Amino acid sequence: MRASILAMATMAGVVALPCAFAAGFIDDSKATLGLRNFYFNQDYKSGAQAPSKQEEWGQGFMLNFRSGYTQGPVGFGLDAIGLLGVKLDSGGRTDKAGRSRNPGQLFPLDHDNSAVDHYSSLGLTGKLRISKTEAHIGTLQPRLPVVVFNDGRMLPQTYSGGQITSREFDNLTLIGGTLERAKGRSSTDRQALSVPGNTTRRSNKFHFAGVDYRVGKDLLLQYYYATLEDFYEQHFLGLTHTLALPVGSLSTDLRYFHSEPDGENASAAGRADGWTIGDARLSSDPEKGEVDSRLWSLQSTYKLGGHSLALLYQQNEGDSDLPYLNQSDGATSYTAATRQIGGFSRAGERVLGTIYTYDFAALGIPGLSARLTYNKAWHIDVAGQSRGEREWERDFRLDYVIQSGPLAGVGFAWANAALRSHVSSQRDINENRLIVLYSIPLL
Repeated sequence: MRASILAMATMAGVVALPCAFAAGFIDDSKATLGLRNFYFNQDYKSGAQAPSKQEEWGQGFMLNFRSGYTQGPVGFGLDAIGLLGVKLDSGGRTDKAGRSRNPGQLFPLDHDNSAVDHYSSLGLTGKLRISKTEAHIGTLQPRLPVVVFNDGRMLPQTYSGGQITSREFDNLTLIGGTLERAKGRSSTDRQALSVPGNTTRRSNKFHFAGVDYRVGKDLLLQYYYATLEDFYEQHFLGLTHTLALPVGSLSTDLRYFHSEPDGENASAAGRADGWTIGDARLSSDPEKGEVDSRLWSLQSTYKLGGHSLALLYQQNEGDSDLPYLNQSDGATSYTAATRQIGGFSRAGERVLGTIYTYDFAALGIPGLSARLTYNKAWHIDVAGQSRGEREWERDFRLDYVIQSGPLAGVGFAWANAALRSHVSSQRDINENRLIVLYSIPLL
């Protein structure tokens, strides 16, 4: 609420400025209308029979406005995002095999658990620039190692808060901010923040800070710190490097997350309220509710022509899953092993993954690309089960963007995935997503 009020105050101030002073605000403004037609099908192959299948189809509209900055030593601006989702088809009936088809992925649910016909929201962001430092207050969509907004459905997730980004020094970027609430991918409600596995407690205080340091053009070093009050604190170290070879290139991506309870009261509060970080916890762990995760990953990618082949290893030490910001409707993390369905960051989990991508432009078909991913995981610690549970996921994605003609810029995507798991709380799933995308420039 406070962030929205500040954003609205910024907008009122900009409108009142003299035309000459606001020239940069108007001249540098950009607006686009994004169209996303989204079909979602998730078929449960194990577990409870209700629901056994989720199938929905909708049309999303995303209006993005980004102003320039007013002239002068202190520049003011305003961004806005308008979201509208329209139902084209949803569940509430049985398919040909007699299985129930239920909503719950693309649209908010009505009082009778049916999908609403449409939903919408508006987010405003006031911004300020001094030299090479920018501050944004209001609706945010952060993409940082310690917090990543989820854009895996018809409409994207948004957060409310403030962020400062400074690039005053060459090759060095400093970032800091606070988040208070989040709106899910299929929701109009802004909720306080929490973690996976918790259904009772929330927090309005997620603080983060970080630094990106680039050494030459091929090496990036990162450090970030974040804390969700009374839940967890997290340190992140990252290194990415690209090495040109006589034939092709080799890139390296190294990530490390160290997570522990936030303050002396975090563990006690967690035990009292009964929340845990996921369900993959050792049954012998006496500190139920305590965050204890040290996750690291190494991914190497070799590129040659249109081919790209990556090998990944990830390991989570400690007695809890990796903590990250979560709501009931959509969450994701910055881990290298995160896939279309599974997060692959459970307690004790080891992951071996491979990613193959091909760009058909190398064969004279620009705009067409394909990606095949496979994760195999083992040594998962689950309360009440043996240490050593396993799971795997196979993903395939095909993308094509029309390059010319009256439909130039229209994109098509098919994403198919299958997840199989021995973890008792994780159902086996087959999933398909069919997406049509188009962006219309307005300014």
